Amino acid sequence: MRIKRITFIEAKSPGNHIYTKFPIPRLGAVLLSTILRDRGYEVKAFIEDVARPDWSYVESSDIVCISTITSTAVGAYRIAERIKALGIPVIMGGAHPSFMPEEALTYADYVVRGEGDNTIVELLDSLQKGTPTLRSIPGISYKEKDGTVVNTPTRPLLLDLDSLPVPDFSLVHKWRSNLAHPISTSRGCPFNCRFCSVISMFGRKYRFKSVEASLNEIRYAAPMTRHSKFFVDDNFAANKERTKELCRGIIADNIKMKWSAQVRTDVAKDLELLRLFADSGCEVVQIGFESINPATLKNYNKGQSLDEIINCIKLVREHGIKIHGMFVFGADTDDVDTIRKTADFAMELGIETIQFMVLTPLPGTPFFTEMKEAGRLFHTDWSKYDAQHVLFEPALMKPQTLQIESLKSMGRFYSWKYIFRHLAKLDFFHAAMGYYGKQAINQALKEAKDYLSSLTNREHSFTVPAR
Repeated sequence: MRIKRITFIEAKSPGNHIYTKFPIPRLGAVLLSTILRDRGYEVKAFIEDVARPDWSYVESSDIVCISTITSTAVGAYRIAERIKALGIPVIMGGAHPSFMPEEALTYADYVVRGEGDNTIVELLDSLQKGTPTLRSIPGISYKEKDGTVVNTPTRPLLLDLDSLPVPDFSLVHKWRSNLAHPISTSRGCPFNCRFCSVISMFGRKYRFKSVEASLNEIRYAAPMTRHSKFFVDDNFAANKERTKELCRGIIADNIKMKWSAQVRTDVAKDLELLRLFADSGCEVVQIGFESINPATLKNYNKGQSLDEIINCIKLVREHGIKIHGMFVFGADTDDVDTIRKTADFAMELGIETIQFMVLTPLPGTPFFTEMKEAGRLFHTDWSKYDAQHVLFEPALMKPQTLQIESLKSMGRFYSWKYIFRHLAKLDFFHAAMGYYGKQAINQALKEAKDYLSSLTNREHSFTVPAR
């Protein structure tokens, strides 16, 4: 098989949320595009949340690779059907196909499971040579001629992250300078939150690039966009000493940029780390507080207390760093008061921005298996697996109550008072965030009516979306 032109597509997110107007692409498609470009292929990446694909280019490709998470899977499958109808082979990868390879093979010719950095190279080499070596490639799934699904052994996680190239965003169709630039310096997370798919995808072993390799990527990214750079690491400060070295390197190299990252509340236990964050340009930390209900924190296996959350908010803000707080509702220990009190808590403690999300049983997580086996899962319309729709039977409230109260409480946070307060401080960014948040919430409340009505006379449905 002759392969010269390869297209990557990252499927579009369904619906709107607080950050819809500020898309941050996942790095997988860009990184794999760079790896294959460096091996001599003609490659272009299309990120649908950034710009519509150039279908004339896509449909002239020798192979199309589609990346998808669970909430974008339905759209990804539609793209795959369009491409396969033209006789172009389709490879699918990302979190959802990794955990649901048999389903993905209904639409794709091959699935790359887990980390695809080496797998995609070996798969394309095998297809080019036309030799029957697919079974020897770890980390792929495909169908034999008789329809039998083959899942080769799982590929070991990549240990040498320094061997990866710096993702080349010039390969992204219509990439522009007003977008937040994603940077990855590590993979994996040493913690074990029961609703998180990161462990299944990237493991609990925290692997990271060397400080120098990370700084090389930061130097590349710093002038690329006008907006803040975002470290997409699942836990940027999982190894605090290494993170301190990285911040010191940014300062020593006089790299001028604003940045944000995902961290846990434990960053507040190290004041030197917070000071280095501030001095190196950190303007926002995104923190998964998840809940202010101690019983729910235990249920989530979060490993943090309410006192630690309060102390974290206080100390982070004292260092001049803003907080984007993320909370998840729907545990068996949550009731309506939990949701309403969380909004009060976020406003009283002065958190700058928040996301209230509905607990989502993602494939690949213990929570998904638990809900499905207990018969509490409503359906597998993956487009609703976006942390904004109730997908299972809650224990202490009706599903309608969980979804509506989550939206209404977020609407209380993004109030006109919030908007005018930031306007008075000439903080136009947060005023705009508040206004857009209010619009998105109102739209979500309107759309929720039809969805919640469908749950009233529901039948549990575990099906692949219709072809």
